[in-house]
Amino acid sequence: MSGSRRTTTRIPGDRPEVPRELVLRARRIDRSLQKAYPDAHCALDFQSPLDLYVATVLSAQCTDERVNMVTPHLFARCRRPEDYLALGPAGLEEIIRSTGFFRAKARNILAGCQAILDRHDGELPRTMEELVKIPGCGRKTANVILGNAFGTPGITVDTHMGRIARRLEFTAEKDPVKVEAELQQLIPEQDWTMFSHRVISHGRAICDARKPLCSECPIRRDCPYPDTIDALPVAKAAKTAKTPKASSRANAQASTKTKKTSTAKASPTARTSKPGKRSSAAKTSKKATKAGKRTKKASA
Repeated sequence: MSGSRRTTTRIPGDRPEVPRELVLRARRIDRSLQKAYPDAHCALDFQSPLDLYVATVLSAQCTDERVNMVTPHLFARCRRPEDYLALGPAGLEEIIRSTGFFRAKARNILAGCQAILDRHDGELPRTMEELVKIPGCGRKTANVILGNAFGTPGITVDTHMGRIARRLEFTAEKDPVKVEAELQQLIPEQDWTMFSHRVISHGRAICDARKPLCSECPIRRDCPYPDTIDALPVAKAAKTAKTPKASSRANAQASTKTKKTSTAKASPTARTSKPGKRSSAAKTSKKATKAGKRTKKASA
């Protein structure tokens, strides 16, 4: 095993002191999550650090469930880095095809296995500095490996962790490394790995990106986000209430138009009579009057 062993994944650097109220709230939330998800654990199946490295690479843009369907066959054939290299690109790609982006993943896994052989005598390194130099192994993957395979606490900032940390107002950062650094100030180091599992479990079960189930949330009383989400149904109701009103106006206008059309069709006089023209009855009456005048003159 190469390299010096490091007992922490803490990100170095001086940071402003965190308000005590925020620290207390964060730890209270962690205790609530512990009660809500007592069986939280790494969702990827593995038996060795190498297995976990490969599974984590495969999990990019893919569900853990899908990865766990693919890896049993893969792990049965590959127990050492040499086994993966023996498969070659075509053989590995065929096995991992259903995980998506399989060509890029195969390249990373094969390059990673070669680096593990060349630099670390076939054993996965146990330090953050050395792990992040392995192809396909960024800081998130390294934290997964260190926390679950080597027992070195680490905070895994995936999409669930980033989203929930911002909703809880633990951070306003979007960069995963900055989010990790701020979370490290709130949670005791020995709890980092399990805190990650709990938050990720909560993100999958309750705190969905689009439709969080705030009414069922075990940490609702400590979360500022429901204040916003609770207002949404009111806004939607108001919007919905306006819609029938507008629809009624449109219906009324259509009804008025229909009535006018019906009236016009029902009245032949209204349809045939035009301004400036007399009716046949008026013309006959005028002719009779003229004839009467002529008769009177002749008698005189």
